[in-house]
Parts: sequence; structure tokens; C-alpha cells
Amino acid sequence: MKMPSWQRAVLKVGSALIAPDDTGTSSKYLLAIARFIIECRERGQEIVLVSSGSAAAGRKHISYDGDSIPVTIKKAMAAVGQSDMMANWSRFFDFPCAQVLMTHGDLRDRARYVSVRNTLKTLLEHDVLPVVNENDALATDEMKVGDNDNLAAMVATLVDADALFICSDIDGLFDADPRVKPDAKKIDVVNEITEEIFALAGGTTNKIATGGMRTKIEAAEKATSHGIDTYIVNGRKGATFEHMLRGDNPGTLFKRQQDPMSNKKHWLRHTLIAQGELVVDEATANALTNGAALTTMGIIDIQGDFNRGDAVVIRNGGNAEAVAKGICQYSSHELLHLKGQEISDIAETYGYSPITEVIEANDLMILEDA
Repeated sequence: MKMPSWQRAVLKVGSALIAPDDTGTSSKYLLAIARFIIECRERGQEIVLVSSGSAAAGRKHISYDGDSIPVTIKKAMAAVGQSDMMANWSRFFDFPCAQVLMTHGDLRDRARYVSVRNTLKTLLEHDVLPVVNENDALATDEMKVGDNDNLAAMVATLVDADALFICSDIDGLFDADPRVKPDAKKIDVVNEITEEIFALAGGTTNKIATGGMRTKIEAAEKATSHGIDTYIVNGRKGATFEHMLRGDNPGTLFKRQQDPMSNKKHWLRHTLIAQGELVVDEATANALTNGAALTTMGIIDIQGDFNRGDAVVIRNGGNAEAVAKGICQYSSHELLHLKGQEISDIAETYGYSPITEVIEANDLMILEDA
């Protein structure tokens, strides 16, 4: 099967390819990947590299023999291994590479999100290869994306990529685990990501890695909803990249949606993490799905502790379904006093002119499949 044409792609490479033998960085699998990047650039195609492997690369400097590596040890490994990982990539190229480290905090804040987007696009304009990784040495649980599959999907939307290539240790998505069932069949094309597709995913057996097939499917869901064709391919096989250079699909293609979300709507839906919930009456829930903004009048309950500017989920009090997600202009503490009241009543009671809309229509994303 031929691959759809693309001009800009994000290529994600995981820890198992960067440091396959737990002895630091290696060129064992990376040479073929580097050749692919070089050839694509020579053809005028742009690549953003999302590379895991800092913690895996750091294992040779900080040893630990336990099965479960403590967070502090893993962060130290990431800190010392990041420079090794960057040096390992740079030695393959005669063009400059740029290290770009980020956390989920950089992506969920709109101003920082736009700043990262502009930096990445400027690097591409100047023929610099961006090498992106999560800042594992400093990220807290609240600020982590958690895995580089989903980070790669977020980066792909950041730079308006046409394609996302996720390297795995198997040939793609199968109808059963090929490591358990040798007769399992590879799925060449996925037109729609459903619960049945997610059910085919297993976990990861790598104690350094944070991903697995499920996170790759999650990443594909994020990317395809933004109009980005997504591939899961076998990064351990040099032939994989030869097929891709010929325009052939060597793995599983998750096809882009024909009516993709806007960048901001995608950011609201897939990047922001909800910090609480607003429960509204059924009439308000219906009005929101028809394009209305949310005011204090329709809110009947507040759940969670959130600040102004945080994302919240809006739930229909009639059937408990999540109907929307948006950026709240009030804190949970403020809304506990203001919920269910008319704006005019609030002004009279509290002696100030309140913000008219709790969530503006432009800051609201309808969860149509919720």
C-alpha cells in the first residue's frame, strides 16, 4: 500500500531503540533512522524528531539493580543521559540539531504553547533538526505528559505536520499479540479508532520505557483528529525506512480525519487536563451543544478545586454525561457562591460587575462522542 504524500512529519523514537542493551546509547538501530531523516531532508521534506532515551542512556552513569526504579533515580538518569542522547544523534548529521525539552505545563498554558510552536517552526525554517523530549529530570507528576508517544502527537499538532511516524519494536498493530500468537495478522489500515482498536493494545515490558501499544493508539487518536496521518512501524528493521522512502507503508496507517479540528479546539480537547467539573441543568447542556457560552445561571454544582484559567469538564446533571470542556474564567471557590444566579443579581448582591460568561463559546469544546 502506498503512503499518502507528506511535506512535514514528526518521527518518534523510543528508549528501546536509543539504548537497546541497557548500557547507554547505541547506533544499533539508529543508523537506518538517521539515513531516513537525511534522505527526507534532501528531498525537501521537514522532520521533527521526538526522542526518548535520556533515562535509558543515563543508566550507565547511575546504576540501579531493582525491578522498580524510584522516581528520583529515574530523574537523575534522565538528567545525565540527556546530553548523551543528544550527542548520539548529532554524530549522525552534518547539519545542526536543537534540543527542545518541554513538560505538559508548557503545552497546557496557551501563551507557552504558542511560544513552543513558534520556536519549532523557526528551527524548521532555518533547516535545524529539532530533537524534542519531555523534561523528565524536572517534571512533576502534575506537569508530565507521561510518555513520548502522546508528546509526539502533541508536537505534530504544534507544527501542523502532515504525518506522524511512531517507531515500535513490532511491525504495527496486530489483531492479536504476535509475541504470543505467531499467526496474528497485521492491520494495514485503521480508518477509525474505536474501543475495539484500543482493546488490541497490550502493555510494555520495558522497565525504563513509559509507553506501549495503547499509548501509540492514544497518540494516533490525537493526531488523526487534527488531520495527521499516523503510522506505527518497526524501528528495529532497516527495511522499514527503505519502504517508507519508496512511499510504501511498512506498518499500520491510522488515516487522518477528513474534517479535522482547529488547532485551538484540538488543544482544548487533547492537551488541556481538566482540573474540575461543572454540573449544569439539562437546558444549559443543550444550549452549550448549540453554540452558547456558559453563564452562572445554569450551573447547579461544582466539583474539584480549580483556579481561574483552568480547564474544566461540563457535565449534564440530567444524565451525568460529559458534554463539553473549556477554560473557566472563575475559580471553584467563586463559583460556589455564584452558581445558579443571574448576572444582575450577582452585581446587586456582591456590589461589583461580574464576568458575564463563565466559559466563553470560543473557549468551549463540545465532547460529541462523550
